[in-house]
Amino acid sequence: MSPVAKTKPFLAPDGVDPDLVPKHTFASGARIPVVGLGTFGSDSVSGDTVAAAVREAATVGYRHFDCASVYGNEHLIGPALKAIQASGVKREDLWITSKLWNDKHAPRDVAASCEQSLRDLQLDYLDLYLVHWPFPNFHPPHCDVTARSPDAKPYIHENYMKTWRAMERLVERGLVKHIGASNMTIPKLKLLLRDAAIKPVCNEMELHPHLQQQDLFDFVRASGLLPIGYCPLGSPGRPERDRTPEDTVDMEDPVIVAIARRLGVHPATVCLKWAIQRGQVPIPFSVKRSNYLANLKAAMLPPLTAADMQAIAGLDRNCRLVKGQVFLWKAGQSWEALWDLDGTITPP
Repeated sequence: MSPVAKTKPFLAPDGVDPDLVPKHTFASGARIPVVGLGTFGSDSVSGDTVAAAVREAATVGYRHFDCASVYGNEHLIGPALKAIQASGVKREDLWITSKLWNDKHAPRDVAASCEQSLRDLQLDYLDLYLVHWPFPNFHPPHCDVTARSPDAKPYIHENYMKTWRAMERLVERGLVKHIGASNMTIPKLKLLLRDAAIKPVCNEMELHPHLQQQDLFDFVRASGLLPIGYCPLGSPGRPERDRTPEDTVDMEDPVIVAIARRLGVHPATVCLKWAIQRGQVPIPFSVKRSNYLANLKAAMLPPLTAADMQAIAGLDRNCRLVKGQVFLWKAGQSWEALWDLDGTITPP
């Protein structure tokens, strides 16, 4: 048995020592690893495959797993988390996130949804629980982007705060350690921060070199929140229904490719290193061992140069890949209505 295996249970010889992975520290003192494994399998990866990747990812050093009830695989990930702990990884050394889906915004549904995620994940508590989207609009899985709920509603702050009060009660009950927002804009976050008794610790948002959301990113950090970035590689595996002709590909950007060639790494590593240095927590998804191991190792590499960071800062194309069309609430709207681009919440 190797020295690493003797001192680090459940860690493969080529893995990354999880104690050495950089972490952000919340005001509570809790520490979140700067790279997590996303678990949204899109339409092409089965829940069993995602669960197997979670279990294997722990053996290469992952301790941060980003889950959600709507992904439909938490009941399969739960046994994987149980096996990880049975192999010697302490629960307190794991960081597990889940999310409240849109059809569970009613205050009476929040606790039940959280409790179901806990049962499925076989956990006594979550480290972080997010309101997945600020819109309470249901749509069936795998629907077309033109699908609209007949009961769709806009963002109504008073209603969102009723949901948030129920989220706060989860903290008070000890079911979750922290609560956070996801897919929120500056004007929505301003209202939430004004009215919340228990403040969000983060905003999970789409972040990659071609969608840097600098104003929102700066606001989140200035407000003491942590930006958690999904699609950090530009989401090459996103469903076909979410693709549009104007989408660009971060990992094919000549600037990213040139930096990667100079450093002798994959362009994905450059995207992740940029994200971590910028101050966000990327949560890339992969079920291929070589890929998710490389993604974690990116956190351990020397920093990009100031020139590299400046060059990547100039790549922003405002290319949103997850546009959210299914959350629109009336006819004739375009997806931009969801994102408050003029700095005000789109009226009903």
